[in-house]
Amino acid sequence: MKRADNLRSVAAPRRVGRLLLRSSLLEALAYPHGVDRYLEIVRPLLVKHDVRAEVTAVHSQTPKSVTLRLRPNENWRGMRAGQFVGLSVAIDGVRETRPYSPAGSQHDAGILELTVSTHPEGKVSRHLRDHARPGMILGLSQAEGEFVLPDTLPERVLLISGGSGITPVMAMLRTLCDEGFAGEIGFLNYARSSALALYGAELDRLAQRHHGLRVARGFTRRAGQPLVGRFHREHLGAVVSQHADAATFVCGPPTLIDAVRAVWRQDGLSEPVVETFTQPAVSFDTDGAEGCVTFLASGSEAANSGLPLLEQAEDAGLFPEYGCRMGICNTCSCRKSSGAVRNVLTGEISSAREEQIRICVSVPVGDVALDL
Repeated sequence: MKRADNLRSVAAPRRVGRLLLRSSLLEALAYPHGVDRYLEIVRPLLVKHDVRAEVTAVHSQTPKSVTLRLRPNENWRGMRAGQFVGLSVAIDGVRETRPYSPAGSQHDAGILELTVSTHPEGKVSRHLRDHARPGMILGLSQAEGEFVLPDTLPERVLLISGGSGITPVMAMLRTLCDEGFAGEIGFLNYARSSALALYGAELDRLAQRHHGLRVARGFTRRAGQPLVGRFHREHLGAVVSQHADAATFVCGPPTLIDAVRAVWRQDGLSEPVVETFTQPAVSFDTDGAEGCVTFLASGSEAANSGLPLLEQAEDAGLFPEYGCRMGICNTCSCRKSSGAVRNVLTGEISSAREEQIRICVSVPVGDVALDL
């Protein structure tokens, strides 16, 4: 048999398999669990609906991080530089989800790079650092978020990051370099020390290759570096000729974001585009809480404690899915059938019926009914 015939004989069953996966008949036969429940046992990447990814490489840039290279299955729709994904992994039989921003260029077809910084209380980050290996299968959400480069770029782009906040702006920088952006790019990155700074060697290489790119880094724990201490106005001159007309993107801890915003306000400029994955400081009125929370699917009811609905559901013995627990990843999104809730991040109150809410940042205002 000729080689071409061999290839056709192999490809035909694959095409049939894909057609079967999309078949409503097969879905019906797999009731009540659906096709994906059975496929994930045999071929974890060959699922009909879910996005899964195989770990293809693992390495550590710093003592407190792990970098994963992932190959998503064909359900992955791609991303824009700066967006985030929900990464899911089973730990002790419980699926945990956390938001992470891919650090690779949006033009890296079929490959995702995630750099995860570990924390003492970080269950998922520590698990990935200790157990991630090539061949491991992880769950993914589709990419989300509005922290992205504009469709039309100005002559200058300024990227400012702190700690693990470097990952989305690193994706932006890599994308700009891949696209041959001919304008001016300034890149300011802050870390506690040079030993904990991510992507340092690559930033130096990119600055040597791209004439319009200027990179500077600041380390808060050691003097004598190019930049000393935390962000302040004088640091801008190290990377851009002027910041007033630059498209500016900032990702990092609240202290960094507040410092950049303060300079922009002093100069009468529109706020830069910002993003942070740090838990915001919020307070809850547990003494003045009124009403009750009804969990319709489970048939249970509890007095409103004034805490976010995710915590109230857990206190009632329920196990709703969640990820970031700070209103970013949408993993905990749930339908509210009635009642009003207050968003603890914005203070906005919504009383619309039959709406999806993020229960990790939603507090009841009186009686509320959820489809949980």
